[in-house]
Amino acid sequence: MNTSMRPPYRSAVVAVLAVFLFSNPSYAGKDQNLVKNYGLIFGTAYGPDDHPLYGAKVEVYPLGKKSPRWELFSNHQGEFAQRVPPGPADYVVHATADVVLMENGRQTHKKMRLKAEGKIHIEREERKDISLHLTE
Repeated sequence: MNTSMRPPYRSAVVAVLAVFLFSNPSYAGKDQNLVKNYGLIFGTAYGPDDHPLYGAKVEVYPLGKKSPRWELFSNHQGEFAQRVPPGPADYVVHATADVVLMENGRQTHKKMRLKAEGKIHIEREERKDISLHLTE
């Protein structure tokens, strides 16, 4: 039999069957039951010149705790984001960065440690934004 003369309804039946299988919730994977809710702390780290600061070490921990629960770094736009359990809860966001000082357009061997800290409250599943301006 010539394969170019297939019945036209064969591809339509396969398409309808695929739509039925992937759209029916009883056939859906168990991943839908594993969806977890979270709050989001989204922030931007700024240097002393008020430009976004790349590579700042950011530590997020619950208020009243000494050790950080999460450690991350700011990206090239100075931004960072951390998922946290839905609230209500209070968190401390602490950022540090070591910057090399410039003199006459050249790097010196002098370093300066910058730091900033802020508190944030997560009430429920929500996104909260914070700006950290790092100074000496």
